[in-house]
Amino acid sequence: MTILALETSCDETAVAILRGSDRHSGSELLASEVASQITEHEKFGGVVPEVASRNHLLHAPRLLERVKDRAKIDMLEVDAFAATSGPGLASSLMIGASIAKGLAIGFGKPYLAINHLEGHLLSPFFSDGHIKPNVAIIVSGGHTMSILVRGLGDYQLIGRTVDDAAGEAFDKVAKLLGLGYPGGPEIEKHARNGDAARFDLPRSMPDSENFSFSGLKTAVRYLLPRIVGRRSSPPSSAADIAAQPELLRDLCASFQQAIVDVLVRKTIAAAQKHNVVLVTISGGVSCNEELRRQLRDACEQEGFEFKSAEPWLCTDNAAMIAFAAMLKLESGFASNVAEEIDPNLALVPSG
Repeated sequence: MTILALETSCDETAVAILRGSDRHSGSELLASEVASQITEHEKFGGVVPEVASRNHLLHAPRLLERVKDRAKIDMLEVDAFAATSGPGLASSLMIGASIAKGLAIGFGKPYLAINHLEGHLLSPFFSDGHIKPNVAIIVSGGHTMSILVRGLGDYQLIGRTVDDAAGEAFDKVAKLLGLGYPGGPEIEKHARNGDAARFDLPRSMPDSENFSFSGLKTAVRYLLPRIVGRRSSPPSSAADIAAQPELLRDLCASFQQAIVDVLVRKTIAAAQKHNVVLVTISGGVSCNEELRRQLRDACEQEGFEFKSAEPWLCTDNAAMIAFAAMLKLESGFASNVAEEIDPNLALVPSG
């Protein structure tokens, strides 16, 4: 079985071709391409939907040809076409979904609409293809949630962010500090040699299974003028703190640790409550080495197995969408080509 998938939920254009073998030896990634738009959006400090959709239209045809050539297959050999149907930016989602639907119709093959979050959720199992029961945490720019995974398609939401996602908090605080976009890698880089205990920043909602990072962001905003020794607004404070490298390192480390503490503590608590033996992590923020290290250490200390998606699978990509599509197709799932995208698509239906 061979799947061609597209991922265009936000500002990454991605196409991949995945070939399955059997349940014991996993699947083979024949080709995977991602076109980043970071440079286009960096000057705006965030993703501009119209710019993103325009670039998807430019990149997608080129990437389709490239993966087809690298996989050394003809489109007639593809058994199904898949695309991310949500959540994400409507103007971006419609590009990938429309292309996949057109290919499915043109070649008379099945079409699969895949939830972007399910792609992340299943990505730690990409190398072996066998989904084990686990407590999973998805941490990205737009989402922070913990999920009980009983099996493919059998998910229970444990907790989710009530305001900013962890990745969004990284981006906003990086902007306050005058750092680049995306903010997560920038803060992580400056935090490496910093003192994470220097600034006492809040850990919100300690008694809830949900997450909140808006208060942490606000705390940094109001802390900035005080620590640079002047009553300036945050933009001026950013210029001041840039001139004090040690202060910047310590603030980044303290901010990063505040997020890591919350994610690790609540994930371990969820694993204990739901009596699982495995904890998984995925999503763009899971590339953060300190988060991975501390969660891995906590799992080892508490007796849990730990499994993370490989770093190249953590950011938006089509390989994880192809993998989810292959598992779902094997289980008998297929979508109607008339199915619409859903920018607010939930991983677990409410109620």
